[in-house]
Amino acid sequence: MLALQAATPAPAANSGTGPLGAIGQQKLPAKGCAAYLWSMDAGRQLVAMATADPAQIRLAIDGKTTDYAMTTQSPAIGFGFGGVTQYRGGDVTATLDMAVAVRADISAGATVTSATLRIDRPGRDTVVMPVGGLIGCV
Repeated sequence: MLALQAATPAPAANSGTGPLGAIGQQKLPAKGCAAYLWSMDAGRQLVAMATADPAQIRLAIDGKTTDYAMTTQSPAIGFGFGGVTQYRGGDVTATLDMAVAVRADISAGATVTSATLRIDRPGRDTVVMPVGGLIGCV
């Protein structure tokens, strides 16, 4: 996991028209697990990091990186995460819908085989982005 993070290129500017940008390189949490989620477009930017403890997600919306607290989660899919998890803060609601797979070649983690990240803000367009990634645990 650490080698993969070190090999990740520096974040590029968000070339799309949406509000979601790159969050830059992230470290493993001090305890528990984190899901590192990259955009599925040609830029492959790290756009989110969700942690199980504390249950929150880190996003860069309109150029500002912020952590949003988990409000609901179901069903449990392992590593402290839910299949559908909703996070809120201020006027932002982020919904992460993901599936994971445990692989023998990944110790203390799993792959995020499919996922979407939805951003809702009152009075603005809803953004839904396909993402994929890895879960790493300490």
